[in-house]
Amino acid sequence: MNKEQNTVSAASAAEVPQNIHNPEYLVDVQHERLSFFTPAGEVKALNDVSLYVKEGEVLGIVGESGSGKSVTAYSLMGLTAYPGRIIGGDLWFNGHHINKMSEREMRKMRGNEISIIFQDPMTSLNPVYTIGDQIREVILLHTGKSKKEANDRARELLSLVGINEPDKRLKQYPHELSGGMRQRVMIAIALACEPKLLIADEPTTALDVTIQAQILELMMDLKRKLGMAIILITHDLGVVAGTCDRIAVMYAGKVVESGPTDDIFYHPAHEYTKGLIASIPNLNEKEHKRLIPIEGTPVDMLNPPAGCPFAPRCRACMKICLRSMPEYTHLTDAHYSACWLLNKAALEGREEEKA
Repeated sequence: MNKEQNTVSAASAAEVPQNIHNPEYLVDVQHERLSFFTPAGEVKALNDVSLYVKEGEVLGIVGESGSGKSVTAYSLMGLTAYPGRIIGGDLWFNGHHINKMSEREMRKMRGNEISIIFQDPMTSLNPVYTIGDQIREVILLHTGKSKKEANDRARELLSLVGINEPDKRLKQYPHELSGGMRQRVMIAIALACEPKLLIADEPTTALDVTIQAQILELMMDLKRKLGMAIILITHDLGVVAGTCDRIAVMYAGKVVESGPTDDIFYHPAHEYTKGLIASIPNLNEKEHKRLIPIEGTPVDMLNPPAGCPFAPRCRACMKICLRSMPEYTHLTDAHYSACWLLNKAALEGREEEKA
């Protein structure tokens, strides 16, 4: 990598979101800051998050628990839990400026243009209503269909997501279905109005490996049929490897690296991304090898560090990493990362200033 490449920051990178909304993006999150104001103090959950999704694209958001993955997605739907509040930045979805939308406008958009699959279907589905009641409710709320048309649509949706005997399932309650079938019902509800964007918040976490593969395959098949975009939230890099077009790696409320899936896996730039990849077990190894964990614990978001949030756990940490957050450096038009090891020109400039 030459010196000229190193000096390119996020503000000048072609594929990094700019201050002006790009109408080509279905989702355009620009410099979002979101905090939870608790009795203990301000928890800075999101700190200058920028990302985008194009129509028909699959974006994977990866990171460990507490990195801000779900908070980012929920804020797009206006579902930030109290006492959380967006305190900076701009969020755009399908031409809507989310920051300026009323709750009534958000309700109209939610479920109609943008839908979500929650992590645990057992707690997301209402146990006292039948599957049919819960699917029909969404259809009747967002469309002008009659009850009969809504029932026909519910049956069609269950067939679409691969549930057998749909007429029987419509009359059953959530506890009568297996975990995999409940997750398929959640997908059916999310697809009821054929949204432009589907947010999948760790949709395979509570499922066994075989069912995980089936659910991911189903989502990709539906994406191809309906042409919708997907944001797939997960802590498992193996899940995004075969499903996502691009990956955004988050740590401590910030996107530390983003780029096409192949670039992230074969040319990781940030030390946190390298650590995540190194911790994946290799089944092709002839000899048993110990997994390489990322040592240390996540930072306290009540008192985030002044510099790179990963610095306290980084084996390549330098003094400047503790003092100052690096700007984004982009290695290609679409692959960028915030790491002082990449931004050598800026680092050398600071050293010259000190001298």
